[in-house]
Amino acid sequence: MRVKTGVVRRRRHKKVLKQARGFYSGRRKHFRKAKEQLERSLCYAFRDRKQKKRTFRSLWIVRINAACHLHNTSYSKFMHALKSANIELDRKILADMAMNNPGAFEKLFNQVQAHL
Repeated sequence: MRVKTGVVRRRRHKKVLKQARGFYSGRRKHFRKAKEQLERSLCYAFRDRKQKKRTFRSLWIVRINAACHLHNTSYSKFMHALKSANIELDRKILADMAMNNPGAFEKLFNQVQAHL
């Protein structure tokens, strides 16, 4: 029995080519190239959603460390002092405080200073 795939194939190709919009050159126009690139791109997207979290965490640590060095201490000592003082603030909040509200960070630092 012969199976004709005209409509099904066209729909499948259109779906892939629609997702491949914005790719460069033949990677958006030719089905095979678009499909290959799309598979890679989706793998990168999955991987980078995880890496984004790591990247932001390291950025926050750099910002907190810079603020700590203004008060003549290191990041690790400051974080240890926070844990000793039972202050539970995550790195995102601390980094935001260090960047946008240095006065509040200084108050926090003064609270923790006994534990340093």
